[in-house]
Amino acid sequence: MIDRNPALKVPLPKKDDLEPKAKFLTVEEANKLLNIFSGHHLQPLIYLTLYYGLRRGEVIGLKWDAVDFKNDKLKIKHTVTRVSTLVSKDKTKTASSFREYKILPEIKKLLLKLKSEQKNYKKLFGKEYQNTDYVFIWPDGREYLPEYITKEFKKVLAKNNFPKMRFHDLRHSCASILYDKKWELKDIQTWLGHADIQTTANIYTHVSESRKEILAKDLEHTFSITI
Repeated sequence: MIDRNPALKVPLPKKDDLEPKAKFLTVEEANKLLNIFSGHHLQPLIYLTLYYGLRRGEVIGLKWDAVDFKNDKLKIKHTVTRVSTLVSKDKTKTASSFREYKILPEIKKLLLKLKSEQKNYKKLFGKEYQNTDYVFIWPDGREYLPEYITKEFKKVLAKNNFPKMRFHDLRHSCASILYDKKWELKDIQTWLGHADIQTTANIYTHVSESRKEILAKDLEHTFSITI
């Protein structure tokens, strides 16, 4: 028998050691990244991801039947993921992940352009064209694989000497930019489709340097002593 727990002196692992450190972009940095992808077939996909903060599986799983041009609505209801095999399903990560967005004017312009291009490619490829109904696809209609998005994204960044980041960090960036725009946490939670607002607060919102300047300015002359 022992009178004390010997594990009490074992240091607990820090949270930072358990989770990969997120990289988040300011508006200026995000636009620089988009410029790097100018002319690249993934630029439209990245553009939409930054606006709506979509997960990788959500953006490559976006189908035309989820796009309502008449009412300017965009639904997130289908995902494409891979564990050991490719899984395409009409289901989101959580119930709150199933959400609907207003199609912004610039996004509508982009989507109409993509639809027109796909129509032309369909004529060009004829019987070889694969009708997948996905929004972001190869010219012959094939869908993008999740691992391709990850590898190609990092490859282009490295080629252009852009700081290392994951594709998922675009989602972090969206949240942080919305926070800088003074959105309420509840609004950001809804926009990103989080089930728990603590996830939004603790993981996806970062205080940028510009926001720190604003916060510091706001705090000036709050307290007083004789110096």
